[in-house]
Amino acid sequence: MEEKDLLAEISSIRNIMDRSTKFISLSGLSGIMAGIYALLGAGAAYRLLYTENDSATRVGYDELLEGQLVLLAIAVLIFSVATGLLLTVRKAGKKGQSVWNQSSQSLLLNGAVPLVAGGIFCVIMLLRGYYVVIGPCTLIFYGLALIAASKYTFGDVKWLGLLDVGLGLLAAIFPGYGLFFWAFGFGVLHILYGTIMHFKYDR
Repeated sequence: MEEKDLLAEISSIRNIMDRSTKFISLSGLSGIMAGIYALLGAGAAYRLLYTENDSATRVGYDELLEGQLVLLAIAVLIFSVATGLLLTVRKAGKKGQSVWNQSSQSLLLNGAVPLVAGGIFCVIMLLRGYYVVIGPCTLIFYGLALIAASKYTFGDVKWLGLLDVGLGLLAAIFPGYGLFFWAFGFGVLHILYGTIMHFKYDR
C-alpha cells in the first residue's frame, strides 16, 4: 500500500513539473483539422495545376496560377492556425490552464526561428522562380520547427517533425512528386498525429 502511495505521489510530482515546464494544452483535434485542410488544399492545387490549367504542365507557372496557389496556401495556413488556437484555448480552459505562459512562450520562440527562416527562404525562392524547391523546403523547415519546439510540449511532436524532415528530403530527390509528398506530410501525417494525440492526451 505504501509503495502504491509513493508511486502515486511521484506521478503527481511529475505531472506538476510537466505543467510548469511544458505546454500540454495542444489539441489533437487541431492536428486532425490541419491535416484535413492540407488535403483539401492539395486537392485544389492539383486541380489548378493539372486539370483546369493543362498549359501549366508545359510552360510552367504563369502569374495568375502563381497567385492562386499562394492564396490557396495562405487560406490553408489561416484556417489551420485559427482552428488550432480555438481548440487549444478550449482545451486549456477545460483544464483550468493558461494558454499564454512561460512554457507556451518558449514553445513559440523555439519553433518560430526555423519556421520564420523557412518562410522567408520559401518566399525568396518563389520570387526567383525556383518553384520546385518550395514544397520540400516547407516540409523540412516545418519539421525542424516541430523538433525545436518539442522540448516544451509533448514528445510525440518530435516524431512528427522528424517524419516531415524525411519527407522533405524525399521530395527534394523526387521533385516531380512534391505536391504528393506535401499532401502526405501536412495532410495524412497530421491526421494520424492528431488522432494519436487525441486518444492519448485529450480523453
